[in-house]
Amino acid sequence: MQSVNTIAGLPADHSFVKGLDKTPANHVAFSPISFLERSALVFPKKTAIIHGALQQNWLDTLTRSRQLASGLQALGIKTGDTVAVMLPNTPPMVEAHFGVPMSGAILNCLNTRLDAASIAFMLNHGEAKLVIFDSEFAPAMKEALAILKRDHGREPIVFEALDEPFVAPDQTITQRTYEALVASGDPSFEVVLPADEWQSICLNYTSGTTGDPKGVVYSHRGAAMNAISNILEWDMPKHPVYLWTLPLFHCNGWCFPWAVAARAGVNVCLRKIDAQTIFDLIREHGVTHYCAAPIVHGLLVNAPDAMKTNLPQGVKGMVAGAAPPAAMIEGMETMGFELTHVYGLTEVYGPAAVCVKHEDWDKLDISERARLNSRQGVRYHLQADVQVLDPETMAPVPWDGETMGEIMFRGNITMKGYLKNPKATEAAFAGGWFHSGDLAVQYPDGYVKIKDRSKDIIISGGENISSIEVEDVLYRHPAVLAAAVVAKPDPKWGETPCAFLELKPGAKVTPEEIIDFCKLHMAHFKVPRTVIFGDVPKTSTGKIQKFELRKQASTT
Repeated sequence: MQSVNTIAGLPADHSFVKGLDKTPANHVAFSPISFLERSALVFPKKTAIIHGALQQNWLDTLTRSRQLASGLQALGIKTGDTVAVMLPNTPPMVEAHFGVPMSGAILNCLNTRLDAASIAFMLNHGEAKLVIFDSEFAPAMKEALAILKRDHGREPIVFEALDEPFVAPDQTITQRTYEALVASGDPSFEVVLPADEWQSICLNYTSGTTGDPKGVVYSHRGAAMNAISNILEWDMPKHPVYLWTLPLFHCNGWCFPWAVAARAGVNVCLRKIDAQTIFDLIREHGVTHYCAAPIVHGLLVNAPDAMKTNLPQGVKGMVAGAAPPAAMIEGMETMGFELTHVYGLTEVYGPAAVCVKHEDWDKLDISERARLNSRQGVRYHLQADVQVLDPETMAPVPWDGETMGEIMFRGNITMKGYLKNPKATEAAFAGGWFHSGDLAVQYPDGYVKIKDRSKDIIISGGENISSIEVEDVLYRHPAVLAAAVVAKPDPKWGETPCAFLELKPGAKVTPEEIIDFCKLHMAHFKVPRTVIFGDVPKTSTGKIQKFELRKQASTT
């Protein structure tokens, strides 16, 4: 087969392109690491990170990231090794997004809400060579490391990040501190961009449709592209003040650590979600941008009016997950905030589609604007395409707003694949598209809107919960014969797990006892809020009819 120059569309040996090869002068791997270096060069004294009394500039952030990278390499961390972190939205978490990939390693951000067994699974599956954790999570990490050693014989190097005065360490499990690790590094460490932009930069775990999480692998190229797309979708100017209401462990904060660095902005850190604290930080630091799940936006809208006095106008909020209802849009407008609705999954670096608003929408009443803004929208600038396709034929569905198909993505803002899971990767990329598993329609203007989920995933407060994982725990209870878990609509969390249980003959148990049992075996946010006893409907082949249970859950 004759090779083709993909840019010129000509044979590679054609006289026009002969000798026009990649060289160090005309081709450098695309990586978000370079965003930090530029901001430190151009705006060295501009504030980069605010956390309590700490105000750290961009030059110091680059220096500390270099020291982190150097310290990791001195401990034997090599290109392709995994460094796991379990940190809240604090300065070490921001620095890890640069220092870890600068060392050549892959950053694995762990969900801070997970139980010890889940953490141990991820540390083993991702083969973490080194772990950095915040003191707040010492009990869970101690238990996870014990499981990891007992069941898998792994003992990663462990460092603890102290965050006093916010958290007083009362259960230290190592004498090695994050600050000591940074101090051990060379501040003049030479940053070398990856030789290949396809090199892995991050590993993120998602529940998927099975109990065991799947490891989603990102590339340097994809991370940089999504970061730039974030800037373009928001028209983000130089020096934005970004409040970290979104967990940095979630799809690497939707790639905003790198987007903020590219614009030499300010990372305003926030350990915990609290309406009063959020409003205080917005006022004190002049916050211009923030991202959050619908529950956080709802928390702000429904906060007492006394909290909302003297807020700066034009604050931009980004929401993903459930579509913003009219009440949320109206509440945001009343506060003077501007809301942008985005859509995506872990597999596409967080948001990779956006509901782009048009000026003529401003003239419409609130209910019509809410209807238009509830759509998942169109592709991000640097994503090649998002369409609703028939999953069987892979043909586009008619753009009539009625014919359902599956949302599919194609482009650079799509994962490399699932770690150690070629079967799942092949299925996800069947037909040359990433299959989201979300059923939707496409309107005449090209905008996409989700109608249902083909995956049995419950999205609660912005977190994915695998129904199968919850069912596995329920089946461990001695009184349970059959279990099925579906999403129950919830005004605060969007969705919560609802468990339908068929008990063994003669067994007696209360809903409260079931809930207490679940709390012993899984993270509390995954525990069913509702437990219903009775016969679980099944097909003739014994398959549980979850669509019937969803109907029941929505009316219970």
